[in-house]
Amino acid sequence: MQTMNAAFPWLTVLIVVPLVAAAVLWLVKPLHKVARPYGLAVSIVELLLAIAMTTQFDMGAAGQQQLTELAGWIPQLGVSYAVGVNGLGLAMVLLAVFLVPLVLLAAWREQEAVPDGAVLERRQMGFVALVLALEALMVAVFAARDVFFFYVLFEAMLIPVYFLIGNYGGPRRRTAALKFLLYSLAGGLIMLVGVVAVYLVGPGGEQGFLIDSLAGNLEVSQSAERWLFVSFFIALAIKAPMWPVHTWLPDTAQQATAGTSTLLVGVLDKVGTFGMIALCLPLFPEASRWAAPVIIALALVSIIYGGLVAIGQRDIMRLIAFTSVSHFGFIVLGIFVRDQVALTGAMLYMVAHGVSTAALFLIAGFLVRRGGTQQIPAYGGMQRVTPVLAGTFLISGLATIALPGLSGFVPEFLVLQGTFRVNILAACIAVLGVIIAALYILLPYQRIFTGPKVPELARIPDLGLREKWVVAPLVAAMLALGFYPAPVIDAVTPVAQNAAIEQPSSIDTARGPDQAAVALGATAAGTDAGTEEGTTK
Repeated sequence: MQTMNAAFPWLTVLIVVPLVAAAVLWLVKPLHKVARPYGLAVSIVELLLAIAMTTQFDMGAAGQQQLTELAGWIPQLGVSYAVGVNGLGLAMVLLAVFLVPLVLLAAWREQEAVPDGAVLERRQMGFVALVLALEALMVAVFAARDVFFFYVLFEAMLIPVYFLIGNYGGPRRRTAALKFLLYSLAGGLIMLVGVVAVYLVGPGGEQGFLIDSLAGNLEVSQSAERWLFVSFFIALAIKAPMWPVHTWLPDTAQQATAGTSTLLVGVLDKVGTFGMIALCLPLFPEASRWAAPVIIALALVSIIYGGLVAIGQRDIMRLIAFTSVSHFGFIVLGIFVRDQVALTGAMLYMVAHGVSTAALFLIAGFLVRRGGTQQIPAYGGMQRVTPVLAGTFLISGLATIALPGLSGFVPEFLVLQGTFRVNILAACIAVLGVIIAALYILLPYQRIFTGPKVPELARIPDLGLREKWVVAPLVAAMLALGFYPAPVIDAVTPVAQNAAIEQPSSIDTARGPDQAAVALGATAAGTDAGTEEGTTK
């Protein structure tokens, strides 16, 4: 794998800025009074830095690791501080830094019910500091190029998330936080065995944990490679989450704040699918092919099970969580179906799902803050009371069910198209998930927003200016990914070419970044030029 070194340490700066800002906020007591504007300002600076970094990224070489940095960390153990991003890593970093300021703005008044002013300041400070620390870890994990460094970050992320759930959630927040922690630690311990074993069977040396050094250089038997793959995959499947190791997610989403759920499901859970692409496919290619049929079956179960259970939910936050179980099934299906177009769709799906699910959680949080309950039957007729809230919820829901013109359509189309080319039966089962999705979004919308108004909720206010500033960028992103997904497709297609388990003979890999756009045809606006270029070639 070729790499392109950074002239300026962009990724390190993106990691250090929010981490240092969180520490300063925690230690400097006068800042506690201005924790919210302080955190928002830091997160906006982080977003601007990420945009500036993107201008230094060569999209023509998006399949390569760029902006790389390498330094010895624990050379005696072969551990390095190694960071870099390809097209997928860049997309995930941008997703993370895009959502953090929206989460902080959405949570601006969440703690104001606390009567004690000093306690209120500490709670606001703690929430902002934890979110900023989590932002640093999210950037780092998507940029990590050392297996051990990735594992450390994989586990370190549990700390701020645990406290965000346990300190700021609902009445059963501590139980949910503990369940989240136990599931994640169990997966992490299994993964640790694989991490140590990978070093022992790899080339070793002071940089023995580098992904680029390990890929293709593991001296291991077929059975041992399969066991190593399983040790990594279990941890990543828990993080994703996939059926049957998904049960921590609905409980967590039900008890956590809307902002915490946004970061957890919208970004952090993508670490699972990101790790499957960045670690499992290059390190264990034969084992990935061997396990693909079973994983595809589990992905299909996730798609159908998550959708059916979502239909029956009475708690709106649990409903959104179960819809994500179904969506992650589509992502994993695209990764392991062994088709380049499907893999491109899975990567685009990771970004699109992060945006639409963030919108659903945050808008649902606005609704719950007004209505005082997460129970769907307690609402009715809200469309006439809060029309902007109702409209934005509907747009977000339609994006999750892949309505053409919104963010979910193109990735789901690509995943299904690639799956049909390889496994017609799996594709037909997955299509059932699309039908079920219409039910688990439209039925709750009907129950909450249509019908007679609930008298007790007839006078609650619609979205305010601050809340509209939260929702507007998300709606814009859903529309942009729906009408013009070409920039993201161009960024992730070379990664799919490098990572695909098996290239079908019908794919002309010489077409470069426009391959997914060619496969899509004229469906996505902005891809026509790429199609003509591929045809001319």
